[in-house]
Amino acid sequence: MKADKKTILAWLEQVKDPEIPTVSLIDLGVITDVLIGEDGHVTVKMTPTFAGCPAMDYMRNEVEEVLRNKGVADFTVEMNFDTQWSSNNITKKGLQGLKKHGLAPPPRYQKVIDLDILEHIECPHCGSKQTVMKSPFGPTLCRSLHYCNHCRQAFEQFKPL
Repeated sequence: MKADKKTILAWLEQVKDPEIPTVSLIDLGVITDVLIGEDGHVTVKMTPTFAGCPAMDYMRNEVEEVLRNKGVADFTVEMNFDTQWSSNNITKKGLQGLKKHGLAPPPRYQKVIDLDILEHIECPHCGSKQTVMKSPFGPTLCRSLHYCNHCRQAFEQFKPL
């Protein structure tokens, strides 16, 4: 089947992050490009959030399954680090998806991450900024642990990386 880049990207919107099912790999910024050769060969380029991500094979398999199910017979899914992933790659829709999942989205930053942006972040439950970081180490490398003094809920933040 021949499809254009826009169509393939729309198909790949259904591939969700295995740990955060409210965010697609497109909106997370993990899928970095789709190339279509003159011969119709499709190459999907992906950059994981970090090198040791245990979900890399799972994500690749999910992308491959969508392509197969849509009738794309000649494709390659390329996992690479040509482009370094950054939390600034997360789309606005992705940031909303993180919040919907109960995670505080990472703030946007310029060039250098200021440690102050890790403190007093907005609580994804009540919206208060009366929060404190309890630990920069969460259940995964990309999350930190926080507590809201207003609604008294513990929550995780998707760290700015």
